[in-house]
Amino acid sequence: MLESKKSLYKGLILLSTVGVLAACGNEGDIPGVENGTDPNTDNGADNGSEPAGDGEDISLNIMQGKVEFNSQFNELAQMYMDENPNITIEITSVGGGTDYFTQLTTRMSAGDEPDIFSVAGPNEIEQMSDYMTDLSDTDLASAALEGMLDNVTQDDGTVMALPYNLEGYGYIYNREVFDAAGIDPEAISTYEDLEEAVQTLDEQKEDLGIEAVFALPGAEGWVMGDHLANVYLSHEFNQDVNEAYNAETLEFERGDEFQRMLDLQAEHSMEPILSLDYSQQVEEYFSLGQVAMIQQGNWVYPTIEQMDPEFAENSIGMIPIPLEGHENQLPVGIPNYWAVNGNKDDATVQAAKDFLDWMYLSEEGKQFVIDEFNFVPAYEGYEDLEINDPLSQVVYDYSESGETIGWIFTGYPTGFTNNEFGPNLQAYLGGEMTWDEMIENSISAWESLQ
Repeated sequence: MLESKKSLYKGLILLSTVGVLAACGNEGDIPGVENGTDPNTDNGADNGSEPAGDGEDISLNIMQGKVEFNSQFNELAQMYMDENPNITIEITSVGGGTDYFTQLTTRMSAGDEPDIFSVAGPNEIEQMSDYMTDLSDTDLASAALEGMLDNVTQDDGTVMALPYNLEGYGYIYNREVFDAAGIDPEAISTYEDLEEAVQTLDEQKEDLGIEAVFALPGAEGWVMGDHLANVYLSHEFNQDVNEAYNAETLEFERGDEFQRMLDLQAEHSMEPILSLDYSQQVEEYFSLGQVAMIQQGNWVYPTIEQMDPEFAENSIGMIPIPLEGHENQLPVGIPNYWAVNGNKDDATVQAAKDFLDWMYLSEEGKQFVIDEFNFVPAYEGYEDLEINDPLSQVVYDYSESGETIGWIFTGYPTGFTNNEFGPNLQAYLGGEMTWDEMIENSISAWESLQ
């Protein structure tokens, strides 16, 4: 594992050189629907902006696709409202098992348009472009780290959206279980290393007090179809989300490696796999010590912390998913982008921009982003703040070193994971489809959706 750093900022610029310019798809976020509504205030505090609408009452409706920080987001919005009593904010968070983008497009079509909304990847950005206003004049656009706006900047320099944060994923492990089994997670580099560790854990399950090595949430097609598959598909598209987005087909050049990694998880997972969902995986089986590791990303830290703060702080870590020729590289990318609805009146548009600036650039906002959202920020101004959770520290360390794998899954055709690829993988796990049939059906689906 890479050596931990106390400074948050230095080195993140290296990310722009390793192809990590794609966003994490809304299909690939935490499953389930968690709608939160809270009135919140909006206006640029500490960033030099004037109160929205010169103090006139303004309501901001925010719809976004990451449910895992919904409660914290509502809390921050309330802080903003307390500072700006003329602003009211209502937040709707949708993700994972519920298709956020479908709900967003439905709302847009019905005329119930949010003022701020999230988009992930070139497909969603293209489809929502008529609703998105220019954000080039925001303080955030000026503060974005090098490379962070590449995928959302038009040829004329117009910035269409602003990044949430940086995220990374791999295998999150229970350090106490690994120590008891005599396994050094930092020594796991190759598939063979991981397979040996899994076998050791499986043989000692009873002594270790675990029910299984993994908890594979087969009910969540995005875990396999977005995140796991990305490890094996990313280099097929040169780690370039736009190349994936424009591709007429895919080859599954590393399909055999993908299969054996999925099989390894499935063969050593809690059962029944196909009904196991995200909340069971993270909250029940991992946070309560029933499994040794799970495939997830640093976004799960707030959930684990809520379940067991001491365990979260002291007993978990994350290692990359081994890939031959790219060992010790962590998939890191931008999960989502913020967009502001340009169809709204000028005062509302300005209030929306002010709120986004305040959230990431005010002193209280920055502290909240680090301490409560547990974000690895994509913006300057965090040099003196420390990352306070071990999973985000791992993401930062790999980003700083440049040892990363780019995210291409937000370049998938619309509906590919939720409607085709994910169900195909579930059919494979359920024995209803061979691996070759899964690949053949998924390729045909990709081609038909392009």
